[in-house]
Amino acid sequence: MFSITLPLSYLLSGFFMKISDDEFDEKSNTLLATIFGIVCGVFTGLACSMDIDAACIFIAILVGNILAKKVDGIHHIVTMIAFLAIFILLGIPKFTIISFIVIIICIIGTMIDEWGNDNEEIYERSKFLMYFFDFRFALKVVILAIAIIGLISPWSFLFFLCFEIGYELARRVFNRFFL
Repeated sequence: MFSITLPLSYLLSGFFMKISDDEFDEKSNTLLATIFGIVCGVFTGLACSMDIDAACIFIAILVGNILAKKVDGIHHIVTMIAFLAIFILLGIPKFTIISFIVIIICIIGTMIDEWGNDNEEIYERSKFLMYFFDFRFALKVVILAIAIIGLISPWSFLFFLCFEIGYELARRVFNRFFL
C-alpha cells in the first residue's frame, strides 16, 4: 500500500524551508525563521528516517550548503539541529557504498546550484542560466539522472519534485501574503 507520509514530508520540508529562509532574508524575523526552520527540520528528519534515498538527498543538500557557505543564520543552525535530532531519534537507515556515491553526486549538484543562485555574473549571461539557477535545476537534473541509471528509486525523483513544489508554493505564498 502506498503511503502519503513520505511525499508529504518532502513537500512540507520544502515549504517550511522556503518560508524560514524568506522570514530571515526578507523580513529579518529571526524568531519566525527559527520556528519555521524547526518545522522544516522535523519533516526533513522524518523523510530521512523513512527512506534511504531521502537521507542521501537531504544530507547532500545540508553538506552542499555548508560547503558553499550558504548557512548564514541561526535559523539554519537550528533547522540542522532539529533535522539531525529527529533523524537520529526515529532511526538512521543503513547506508551502503551506493548511498555514499549518491550523497557525493548530490553534494556536487547542490554546490553547483548554490554557486549559480543569485549570482549576477551568471544571470547576466542569459535568461536560461538565470532561470536554471534561480530555480536550482542542477540538483533536479542530478537526481533525475541517478534515478534513471538506477542509483535511487524513480519515486525518489518524484518525491523530490514534491519538495520543490512545496518550496515554490511557499515562495508564492510569502510573496503574496507576507511581503
